[in-house]
Amino acid sequence: MKIVEASRLGLRTRRGWVYRDVDLRVGPGELHAVTGPPGSGRTSLLLALAGRFPHTEGELRRRGPAALGQVAGVHEPDPTLTVAEHIQERLLLLGPVPRRRRQLVPVAAVRARRAYRRDAYAAAIAGAGFTDTPLDPDVYGRDLTPVQRQVLGLVLASLSGPNLIVADDVDAGSDAPERAWLWAALSRLAGQGYAVIASARAVEPGSTAIVHRIGDPTRRIRTELTLPAAALVKPRAAQDQTPEVTR
Repeated sequence: MKIVEASRLGLRTRRGWVYRDVDLRVGPGELHAVTGPPGSGRTSLLLALAGRFPHTEGELRRRGPAALGQVAGVHEPDPTLTVAEHIQERLLLLGPVPRRRRQLVPVAAVRARRAYRRDAYAAAIAGAGFTDTPLDPDVYGRDLTPVQRQVLGLVLASLSGPNLIVADDVDAGSDAPERAWLWAALSRLAGQGYAVIASARAVEPGSTAIVHRIGDPTRRIRTELTLPAAALVKPRAAQDQTPEVTR
């Protein structure tokens, strides 16, 4: 069973194509990466896959709920709340997992939502598989580093027990060791059964992510030299010197 299936997906506006001809199939427990240069439409594509943005071409099928991690300008930490307060607030908004849905929600998310009154931070971090995370529960949203913002976004997304988690620009503002840690963390998150799609300029070497490259130039390269029509007409002298071909 696939959580997301996109066929020739595209978004076209008055200014032209944002992205086009995207084919993508993501199942539970898989980590996929959408890569490309700035302006290639990665964010718009991720939001469309999560059901938060329209598309104009192709087909998109998604099974179950989707949750957003960090998406700049769309889904970001509150600068006035600490990490722990973000988690407590999200758990209070979500409430306990209804009994009828407990078979559909990862066990870790159920446990985190049961523990929100006791130790919400520890339960949420453990539930996402980020026990080695460089995240301080007392740091305010405005003071988080780019990697910490990504981690907090992923933890918050996992609390609702979605089928799909998406995160944008996961390599922005980080150095090589931070990127390596984050891609490994994304793999662990997918290993819990989530379908995970992250966007980045590139994927770190050694990552298990299945890569989908978008936004590359599609200009056709001409492999033959085409001469003007006049150049194809031989001069009279040259025609006279052309040997006859007998058949």
